[in-house]
Amino acid sequence: MDKPIMAKATAVWLVDNTTLSFKQIADFCGLHELEVQGIADGDVATGVKGFDPVANNQLTQEEIDKAEANPTHVLKLKFNPAAVGEEKRRGPRYTPLSKRQDRPAAILWLVKFHPELTDGQVSKLVGTTKPTIQAIRERTHWNISNIQPIDPVALGLCKQSELDAAVQKAAAKKAAEGAAMSDDERRKLLSTEQSLGMAPESRMPSSIAGLETFSLSSNDDDEKEAPLPDAESFFNLPAGGDDDEDE
Repeated sequence: MDKPIMAKATAVWLVDNTTLSFKQIADFCGLHELEVQGIADGDVATGVKGFDPVANNQLTQEEIDKAEANPTHVLKLKFNPAAVGEEKRRGPRYTPLSKRQDRPAAILWLVKFHPELTDGQVSKLVGTTKPTIQAIRERTHWNISNIQPIDPVALGLCKQSELDAAVQKAAAKKAAEGAAMSDDERRKLLSTEQSLGMAPESRMPSSIAGLETFSLSSNDDDEKEAPLPDAESFFNLPAGGDDDEDE
């Protein structure tokens, strides 16, 4: 074990009860430094009760005092037999009851801004089911009109390091497969100047390519329509065979 059990709750306690730097707390708890800053700002882990690492035999007060006196000191985890095997936990991520209502917003954020992530990766990040992810992707979720996309890290549903790792893995897999990016994905990856400088793509299906010059009119200049007769010549037409029979 290289980090305490209930790492986020431990980070909450350290932020509230010590003068340790964000980096020291992040390194000790296995979190991203921005997550610790979010905890201090009240944007991450809201409602999470602090978990005292000293009282729970994970850290000594002497170790905290050393780290507070020296910003470069790295906190050392006290051996705790109860923590052995914690990292080998299997199964879906547990999400507290207070956070479960935030999962649809996190899923919508992930599928909107990181469409390269698979359903399995999204499920692992926020602790949800694949049918729920699919419903939000296809906008058939029963509450889709009221869901606003929110960063799952800001909601405290996953770590920034976990999100970064999942995005890098998905991007590397897509690049290895040589999959073509959609217009939306390209705009997210390129700057505005690069996007505007790209040649416009043809939107005509290949099955009808070449028909754009098709015309119903004849191209033969020699063939011309016969002019219609004027009114005078029309009424002065010679009499037909009926007049000959009368004679």
